[in-house]
Amino acid sequence: MAFELRLPDVGEGVAEGEIVRWLAAEGAAVREDDLLVEVLTDKANMEIPSPVAGVLSRILAQPGQTVKVGEVIALIETEGKAAQPPVPEKAASVPPAPAPLSVPPGHPSHDGDVLATPAVRKLAKDLGVDLSGVAGTGPGGRVSEEDVRNAAAASVPAEGAAAEERIPFRGRRRLAAKKMSLAKSTVPHALLVDEADATNLLTMREELREIAEHERVKITILPFLVQAVVTALRIHPAMNSSLDEERGEIVRKKRYDIGMAVDAEDGLVVPVIRNAGEKTIVELAREIERLAEGARGGKLPLSDLCGGTFTVTSIGSIGGLFSYPVINVPEAAILGVHKIVKRPVFREGAVVVRDMMYLSLSFDHRLIDGGTATRFMNDVIRQIETLAL
Repeated sequence: MAFELRLPDVGEGVAEGEIVRWLAAEGAAVREDDLLVEVLTDKANMEIPSPVAGVLSRILAQPGQTVKVGEVIALIETEGKAAQPPVPEKAASVPPAPAPLSVPPGHPSHDGDVLATPAVRKLAKDLGVDLSGVAGTGPGGRVSEEDVRNAAAASVPAEGAAAEERIPFRGRRRLAAKKMSLAKSTVPHALLVDEADATNLLTMREELREIAEHERVKITILPFLVQAVVTALRIHPAMNSSLDEERGEIVRKKRYDIGMAVDAEDGLVVPVIRNAGEKTIVELAREIERLAEGARGGKLPLSDLCGGTFTVTSIGSIGGLFSYPVINVPEAAILGVHKIVKRPVFREGAVVVRDMMYLSLSFDHRLIDGGTATRFMNDVIRQIETLAL
């Protein structure tokens, strides 16, 4: 009996997922709770276990394919045997199979009978590959993504081989693109740029170095910035809100769960620092370290990747004068933090050298006016510049 493995509903508004890789091959025996497939959602990577014991008889969703919650992605034979094609009793009684028809070059193909998934068919169409002329190496003669790419590579003239490279648009990059498109198409972004004197911040970080070494944690400037942001959010609750368009309500959050943008190898990840306002600098540093490592390794649970109320993106270690960050919807704003540079500034009638950095605040102009955003930024800067142990 074939059990239908469906993409489970994990909650948190997840409606679909992309198949990353199968952890078991077709025909493999699986036990209950064995991990079968890795799926990427717009919240997190998940490894889905088998609900039953049996044989993974057929994989219906291939890597790179996006499937909806509840959609069947595989069949598991629970009687212990995978479904096999019928075998004739006597070979002599089987009439010879007709020879496959060849398709002349340039002739339109009829590849509807070719065994291939929708994702592979789309790839073939994008690469201009005629599936009827591709020999499938997958189970039962199924044409795989690799078969299509090999066929496409074989048809490219040698002189054009180095002219371009085609990379599948999937995984975190595709999910990030989807979220960015949603943010820019639905939220009227406004931008505010200012600068802060980070000299005291750097001094305090240096004074905490001995404590950090004792606690075995690395203290960056981000914990101080998170504390400054939380303090300013308490003063300006409009900045810690979201818009519920269906109910026509502005939702002001009474919690301070701060998202931190992490530059992972395969795309942007935004884990969330829970209850950031209740943590010390050392506690924040430890949590930031844990979340950053988990995000880069793709091992964070869904609970660490959703429900943020405000996001901070720190790109100063990479460079750039300042940026225009995209709001992490449905949040109301995001603060961009940039590199700290020694610059001459005017203080108390004299020119002195201070450690300065630019800050850029993107905010949802439906929820926040320019005056509110500016006052919020002023308070963030005030917190940064007056830090003291």
